[in-house]
Amino acid sequence: MWGVAFVVMKPAIAEQPFFDFLATRFTIATIIMVLVRPRVLKAFDRKTVIRGSILGFILGLAYVTQTIGLETTTAAITGFLTGLYVVITPILGWLIFRRRVGAKVAIAAVMAMVGLGFIAINGFSIEVGQVWGLLCAVLFAAHIVGLGRWSSGLEAYALTVVQLAAVTVVCWIGAVPDGFQAPPTASVWGAVVFTAVFATAIGFFVQTWAQARLEPSRVAIILTLEVVFTAVIAVAVGQEVLSLKTIIGGAIMIAAMLLVEWPSRSKEQLVPIEPMAH
Repeated sequence: MWGVAFVVMKPAIAEQPFFDFLATRFTIATIIMVLVRPRVLKAFDRKTVIRGSILGFILGLAYVTQTIGLETTTAAITGFLTGLYVVITPILGWLIFRRRVGAKVAIAAVMAMVGLGFIAINGFSIEVGQVWGLLCAVLFAAHIVGLGRWSSGLEAYALTVVQLAAVTVVCWIGAVPDGFQAPPTASVWGAVVFTAVFATAIGFFVQTWAQARLEPSRVAIILTLEVVFTAVIAVAVGQEVLSLKTIIGGAIMIAAMLLVEWPSRSKEQLVPIEPMAH
């Protein structure tokens, strides 16, 4: 669902300002989650609201930078760059909380940067959209690190709703100043509804359910397939054509992500990978 989201959003944000698109998407998603489980409102204690709001603010900035990147570069490249969060997460964990970074993480970081070079460098220049994509990956990684630190002991569904509500506020802050524009066509409404219902409300709920039953490292490996699905679907629908260097760079980045998160027999874990939805 997340792989498809990049592809359906690309033409939609060409017709509707990206802040307005995101504000509509997350408003609908938040309302759906509350309607599905109205009793969640009673689980909003002070700690959940404060922590969820901070995490949601970071997540909101991540979605904003991701969408700016998607607006200025291709869906496949945006997907690949966003996927860098899997490599950046343990690095941030070390920088912020001094959690040890093993040799394989260091090797994977170098591999990821090489892959990024294949994708992003055209001659001696880097596209602005790719810089936004890299910033997005850093923000997603910061959200994951913070979530791993703060989610313990909190009700998962309530924390998810608070975060999505905070993302909604961030998006409306960006949408209001120049006047909100509703989705102008049926196709844009289709993209809004798909991303709100499937890629946000259902996607986050399914991920939360799955993470209660799988090891975080296995979840992260599965989530790396998002960038692969993005590229495959974008090419399949004729939205873009991948160059050889983009394919090579993407393959190197995926290899780096798998190297970081592949389960080992060691009981030590560098950082809990609990992306966006927990």
